[in-house]
Amino acid sequence: MASGLPKPHSLDHETFFIPYIFIACFGLSLLSTLAFASTFTGTGNDDTKGRKNDLFTEILRDEAVMRLNELGKVSDADGYLERTFMSLASVTAGNVIRRWMEDAGLRTWVDSIGNVHGRVDGMNPSSQALLIGSHLDTVVDAGIFDGSLGIVSAISALKILNMNGKLERLKRPVEVIAFSDEEGVRFQSTFLGSAAIAGVLPVSALNISDKSGVSVQDVLKENSIDTTEENLFQQLKYDPDTVWGYVEVHIEQGPVLEKVGLPLGVVKGIAGQTRLKVTVRGSQGHAGTVPMSMRQDPMAAAAELIVLLESLCRCPENFVSYDGHCNGLPVDSLAGSLVCTVAKFLQVTFSIDLRTVDDMGREAIIYELSNRMYAVCDRRSVSCLIERKHDANAVICDPGLSSQLKSAAYTALKRIEGDIQEEVPVLMSGAGHDAMAMSRMTKVGMLFVRCRGGISHSPEEHVLDDDVLAAGLAISAFLETQI
Repeated sequence: MASGLPKPHSLDHETFFIPYIFIACFGLSLLSTLAFASTFTGTGNDDTKGRKNDLFTEILRDEAVMRLNELGKVSDADGYLERTFMSLASVTAGNVIRRWMEDAGLRTWVDSIGNVHGRVDGMNPSSQALLIGSHLDTVVDAGIFDGSLGIVSAISALKILNMNGKLERLKRPVEVIAFSDEEGVRFQSTFLGSAAIAGVLPVSALNISDKSGVSVQDVLKENSIDTTEENLFQQLKYDPDTVWGYVEVHIEQGPVLEKVGLPLGVVKGIAGQTRLKVTVRGSQGHAGTVPMSMRQDPMAAAAELIVLLESLCRCPENFVSYDGHCNGLPVDSLAGSLVCTVAKFLQVTFSIDLRTVDDMGREAIIYELSNRMYAVCDRRSVSCLIERKHDANAVICDPGLSSQLKSAAYTALKRIEGDIQEEVPVLMSGAGHDAMAMSRMTKVGMLFVRCRGGISHSPEEHVLDDDVLAAGLAISAFLETQI
């Protein structure tokens, strides 16, 4: 293992490992081995290419889809998918993933926050490592692709390299990480797994409790992992000097790729986020005796505020200016979403979620929005309280990594569709990902995969089998650049 990386956790091997039997059923003859060597070069006769394409389809699509469906059945609930941090289903899923990693020729271990690792050292074990990952936990009533697709695609691509004898020819170590927690469902604290690796998880996180009063530290001990505040960073934090970069494959969770008709897109950045809680208070007035000019109805005021918010987010250039420029805000990078709930008759409470890759633009919008909201409430003679509940800065993906991923995605699309004229789309991520935490330690890049209707965090979440293949081909092409 490279210097500076955590040592594998010394827990009972049977706890996290399910023995397996690998059946070599692919008939790896000398002829087929030669075919693998020409995977991305286009060389070889038609018969060789046919067997090569069959192998890619079998591993990167058919087996990958089968594995995604298998993981989708590993749940703590009956009738729907739910896997939360270090639950029985999450530990079981980790065992399954670990078995797949070893099937791909990787050395595996589970660390002291429950992340599952699979690593190959390649030709230069002391070189900086490429990390590829996503999360194995889910939301409640989840789909089967969120998180899992990124893990399965990476393992499948490395399995292809192992089968064609190229795994040990990698010029740097490659490590796949299945993060134990990204969604934050159980402990209401996102990125437990990746934040620990990046060294930004506060030691106080071990004391956070779930609804049953069980702490993070308690649940780790239940799974034979003895993690304390003292050794949290010593065992988990990676030395940034030992890491070359981090790559994550993830479903888009939006409709853009489906609209443009392409299965893959490269992520430009992950939006920063601010959550506001707005409370509007008025007074009760008789429905018939208080004139409209004297009414203090909080619902009407809140409705006007919500319309104001929508107008500002749709056309921020009409409202916001900073640095002396009226059009300084990149409008196309702004994504806003709103949830409105009615608390009681004399009070209306709603939340605002503002996201954009431009942190300065987000602050400008919040400033302008707040001023206009207060003005509306003053005019309507109601009080208005605006509270900031959450802030997260934007993350810009590394241009070099993004360029390599874009080229790999193009190679994958060309293999599937032949000559293509379209550019690989470059998208912004409105949702948070483990890459946000990992960016605190190293450069990051992300590849999005098309999902039907942009639906995610739902049983209706769906990725076409051929799009799973496209993701696997893209990661395979990217890994080829590391040989």
